[in-house]
Order: sequence, then structure tokens, then C-alpha cells
Amino acid sequence: MTNERQYPVEIRPLSPDEGGGWLATFPDLPGCMGDGETPEAAIEDGYAAAAAWLKVAAECGDAIPEPGAGGESGRFVARIPKSLHMRLIARARQEGVSMNTMLVSMLAESLNSRHV
Repeated sequence: MTNERQYPVEIRPLSPDEGGGWLATFPDLPGCMGDGETPEAAIEDGYAAAAAWLKVAAECGDAIPEPGAGGESGRFVARIPKSLHMRLIARARQEGVSMNTMLVSMLAESLNSRHV
């Protein structure tokens, strides 16, 4: 079975009218989403929803899309200074999430800020 963490995730802030917080969606998995008070929480909730989505699809015999089938692969590689890498690892540990989850949420926050 495909690992839910292989699927690209999109994250955006929810407006106060939508209840506030953050929303994580999976373009390759129709209707699959998660939410949370923080980007990290929304992503983790989204991964739990994606795992359930994939399990139900497999049990029902439905076709399971390949990760990234909707376009971009969701994967990129970047070289960063060792000092920055250490800071990212420390921050992720502090938040109790993976470094990948931390980076995704930081990038999403930056891209969604009004200053960008």
C-alpha cells in the first residue's frame, strides 16, 4: 500500500468565517483534508485522513492514484548550511514533528503571509 506521506499536501490558512486555523488538502486524493490550529497540526491531521482515504479505497477496490499524479511530484532537494540544518532539526524536535513537516509548514506560512 502507498504511504500517505508520499502524497503532495497543500496548506492554507482558514479565514475567521471558516473557523480559523489551517487546512491541509491532498490534490491527488479527492475530498481528503485535515485541519488544525497550526500548520503542523493541519498537516498531521491531513496525513491521518490520507491514510484512512487510502485504506478505504483499497478495501473498496478503487483505483489509488500515484503520488504526484496531479502534476508536480511534491519533492525537491535543496542544499543548506549545516548550521541551518541543525536549527531546523532542533525546531522540529521542539515541535514534536518531522523536519519535513516543519519545513512544509514554514514554507506554507511564508508563502501565505501578506508580506510575500
